[in-house]
Amino acid sequence: MAARSLAAGGAGLQAAELAIRAAMTRLGASVLEQLLAADGGHRGPRATCSAGHQAEFVSYRAKLIDTVLGPVRLRRAWCHCGQCGHGLAPRDGELAVQHASMSPGLRAMVARAAAAVPFARAAGLLAELAGITLTTKRIERSAETDGQAASAAICAQAQAISSGKVVPLPPPEPLPDMLYIAVDGTGVPMVAAAAKDRPGKGPDGQAHTREVKLACLFTQTTLTEDGHPIRDHGSSSYLATFEPAGRFRQLVDAEARRRGAAHIRQLVVLGDGAVWIWNIAGELFPAATQIVDIYHAREHVHDLATLATRLLRASHPDWLADRLDELDAGNIPALLAAGRDLNFTGSLARERDKQLAYFDTNAHRMRYAHFRDLGMFIGSGVVEAGCKAVIGQRLKLSGMRWNIPGATAIATLRCQQASNRWEEIWQRPHNQTPRTTPATCQRQHTQTAAG
Repeated sequence: MAARSLAAGGAGLQAAELAIRAAMTRLGASVLEQLLAADGGHRGPRATCSAGHQAEFVSYRAKLIDTVLGPVRLRRAWCHCGQCGHGLAPRDGELAVQHASMSPGLRAMVARAAAAVPFARAAGLLAELAGITLTTKRIERSAETDGQAASAAICAQAQAISSGKVVPLPPPEPLPDMLYIAVDGTGVPMVAAAAKDRPGKGPDGQAHTREVKLACLFTQTTLTEDGHPIRDHGSSSYLATFEPAGRFRQLVDAEARRRGAAHIRQLVVLGDGAVWIWNIAGELFPAATQIVDIYHAREHVHDLATLATRLLRASHPDWLADRLDELDAGNIPALLAAGRDLNFTGSLARERDKQLAYFDTNAHRMRYAHFRDLGMFIGSGVVEAGCKAVIGQRLKLSGMRWNIPGATAIATLRCQQASNRWEEIWQRPHNQTPRTTPATCQRQHTQTAAG
């Protein structure tokens, strides 16, 4: 009896809380509407349109916008441009609702929710936690539009920094000792149109994913008592793009400059051994220390050991352990010599040579004992974790299929959030733009199939 009474009391309290919240929200919406009505946006008989023409004042017109307090009616001056043939409301631009039917505050909430969980779940969270009812498609369109606007702004900023038009300020003192640029890539499932005519590894030879390139930049200042490096707290910043390596190069260059690459004592580039990563590192950071992620290198040692067992069988049980010891010590010449002693022919010889070429090419990036002595990270776990947490946990869930603009938008939002730079998106007064994207940042404009 007591348990039922308690449960009934709890349900009653919850109902009362919801009723009070609804009443307060309606009151807040009413106050906000009155505040907005105090300025109808009339600035004279004419207003300048986006093309630079003089638009004539016509009348006052109403627009319904959704806010964090619910729907609000906005009455504002409406002008018409005879040369362009369409109208405009200057007040819409001042309130950052020129191309949107949501207030900036609500758009920020929508983007935050949609960046965290799939669109349908985001709609449920907003309804449950904030009492705001929006359709799944509306949440998708708003979040992707804001993400695309943020991506375009990042591209424009990167171009300005790389060209020298914008020079970032030096980082504040005291400067960190090292700046790491860790790079990796991961596949994101795509709709058929986004992967068309791209070769894949599946039985049909058709790609079903597109690679998103991810970079994580972080700093290191101190070591543990036993000499292991410690990543500076809150120092990680992320960037992601589906663009080719050349465009990614510009983004990395700008982010490294923003992070103070020209002022920090030591730069370190961490990667998995992909040639495009080292090409970018060599072009942008010729003085940086290049390190192949030791865990990827160990995978290649295991692949080589799998070949060795075909020839040596049980006669050398410690072959793999010896090679791993040589790798950890950075003794790549010894590892290569042991590999060349595997006297294979035909396809097995070609596979052996392929594995050995990986170590031969990257030998100077595998001086792990030396790197440890210098107190450096030798694993790219930070960016690999980013591939899982920033990209995978939102864009690679079961059943998802993306297009390039949609995936880029959500990846950008998640990178900004993971970089603790979320508020920068909303500090731009005219953040939302029509759903078109500059050709320098996007190439495909199709609708998202799922997400």
